Amino acid sequence: MAGLRLGPLLRYADGSCATVWVETGGPCTAEVRCADGARGTADTFSVAGHHYALVPVDGLTPGTATEYEVLLDGASVWPPPDSRFPPSVIATPTDDDGMRVAFGSCRWAAPPAGGKDPVGPDALDTLSARVAADPGGARPDVLLLLGDQVYADEVSDATRRWIADRRGLDRPPGDQVADYEEYTRLYDESWLDPEVRWLLSTVPSCMIFDDHDVVDDWNTSAAWLADMRATDWWQERLLSGLMSYWVYQQLGNLSPDELAADPLYAAVRETPDGTAALRAFAARADADPASVRWSYRRDFGRTRVLMVDSRAARVLEEDRRAMLDPDEAAWLREQIMDGRGDGEGPRTGDGPGNGDGPRNGDSPGDGPADGDTGAGRGAYDHLLIGTSLPWLLPHLVHDVEAWNSAMCGGERGARWARLGERIRRGADLEHWSAFPSSFDALGDLIAEAATGPGAPATVSVLSGDVHHAYVAEPSWPGRAPDARVAQLTCSPVHNSVPLSIRLGFRFGWSAPARALGRRIARHGRCAPPAVSWRRTGGPWFGNQIMTLTLRGRSARLRLEQARANRDGTNVLRMITDRELA
Repeated sequence: MAGLRLGPLLRYADGSCATVWVETGGPCTAEVRCADGARGTADTFSVAGHHYALVPVDGLTPGTATEYEVLLDGASVWPPPDSRFPPSVIATPTDDDGMRVAFGSCRWAAPPAGGKDPVGPDALDTLSARVAADPGGARPDVLLLLGDQVYADEVSDATRRWIADRRGLDRPPGDQVADYEEYTRLYDESWLDPEVRWLLSTVPSCMIFDDHDVVDDWNTSAAWLADMRATDWWQERLLSGLMSYWVYQQLGNLSPDELAADPLYAAVRETPDGTAALRAFAARADADPASVRWSYRRDFGRTRVLMVDSRAARVLEEDRRAMLDPDEAAWLREQIMDGRGDGEGPRTGDGPGNGDGPRNGDSPGDGPADGDTGAGRGAYDHLLIGTSLPWLLPHLVHDVEAWNSAMCGGERGARWARLGERIRRGADLEHWSAFPSSFDALGDLIAEAATGPGAPATVSVLSGDVHHAYVAEPSWPGRAPDARVAQLTCSPVHNSVPLSIRLGFRFGWSAPARALGRRIARHGRCAPPAVSWRRTGGPWFGNQIMTLTLRGRSARLRLEQARANRDGTNVLRMITDRELA
């Protein structure tokens, strides 16, 4: 009999249906059976010797939370008979219930039970313990994981030993992940953590990758990519990274309707072994990134979540460098403007890239959703734009990245361009501000979305990556948005925060740093950004999680850090709790 290898993960959930992801020990039929009679089944599919199922569950009752179990070929495998956690549930909140969105990024796998944690308590573990201790209390309605769910280039000691036993460490990439099987080890290590496993079984999740899901500084520049492609290990690493991301993360991001229309999902399920079909898809994504869309949209009542790919969708050529390719930029505009109550439909050509039209093809999430488009009120009250990399950074960092982009683009000649490329890689200068035209275009799009009839109450850019948390609020000369707009950055969930990062980012927000940044930008002949911004919270350092509580047109922000008590237990301590709208 096939056993449960990994999961279950509760992924998509709305008022009447849900999807539950599992990895099993062999081919079988997976079933999710709810206490209220709702159920669903799915046969497993196979990729590279591993077996998976994404089980759709229909017939759920809105406004309820129902316990569920997982069965494989009719035998119950979840919850485990000796589980110390409450039963897993599928909750279907209604619009009247409001919405709690918890988010963060950058999570190293937790150390073995009983081991001393060198970077402090895991915020996700600690959140899980709190929810489990009070299963009837407040809990997130959805968890947004904004990148670096696994670290392919910074593995644990246990995984390093496992890799050494499997293939040795003498040849590149050495102790980094090399292929699909090694990626599965990372997910095992991360998602078999008992607290995280239970939390992901009972709180829906949306995920998007960042660089460490593949390699540090993934797609920094065209020169970087050329150097990587010249190695004999990069191709397998990238294809395996994209394949495993599609299986372990992307599939669960999609709604049942999107899954039913996805030709790749159909192809993988219709063959005894879906490896070749998935590998061909990954190869196409590598050769022609614009042909594949990893970004997606989720509507939770009157809250719209747009998870934006700010890694694979980049245009890297220096003369047309952009964070998003043309079609991706047009897609983002379409999703933001869809359902606005001002009667102005989606446009193309002026989104946060250099695009001139929406992408055609089979990527999920391309089409608009129904919504209330009555005059004076749009289809959503809150717009959340999830991008792993912050849009608004400390002013000094922003100016250095804009200067570096100008240097690499040849503004000061070939010698400066070569120096700029070395600095870009060494200092990780590859956020939105390193793509100045995309930075400005995203700002223009946000200002447009936040202004006029049909504007939401809040527009929040949710990000991670930079290993600290802060709140920054923009303003536009001559424009007064009707919505409250904020950059909300939360990272890490569980990772190191060296003293150099603490000192650098504290200084980066200071007035002297801002003056220094302006001087650097003048050397690069950089145009001033079209938006200004100020820090209104932070910087805060530590393992942490942010939560937005959205009810009607009100929004409240809470940041909590994981701290260790003297008795050995961990707790989430409130750092800030404030109204956004």
